[in-house]
Amino acid sequence: MSQVYIVTTVPEDSLEPVLDAISSAGGGIIGHYTHCAFTNAGIGRFKPGDSAKPHLGDVGKINAEPEWRIETFCDRTQAKAVVEAIRAAHPYEQPVIYVIPLLDINTL
Repeated sequence: MSQVYIVTTVPEDSLEPVLDAISSAGGGIIGHYTHCAFTNAGIGRFKPGDSAKPHLGDVGKINAEPEWRIETFCDRTQAKAVVEAIRAAHPYEQPVIYVIPLLDINTL
């Protein structure tokens, strides 16, 4: 099975809804466990352009907002569904979502 590593950040009030969406789409599942992820707090920085509609922060200004980073994984065949689920549950106009292929350690 080929796995991918998925990383995104969310404001605190969206952490649980996004984790639920990831799990419902088939991400973060190991055996009999769901919602498997590593989360940590940090600061997201961004500057919305004139036509942006930011969930947080102000247009035209550099903003620094508290966020939670979610690191999880899924089978490569579930990656599109997991990314779509994150986008549907995420409050940001343009969420950053990294999808990184993982090496099969059995072939190293």
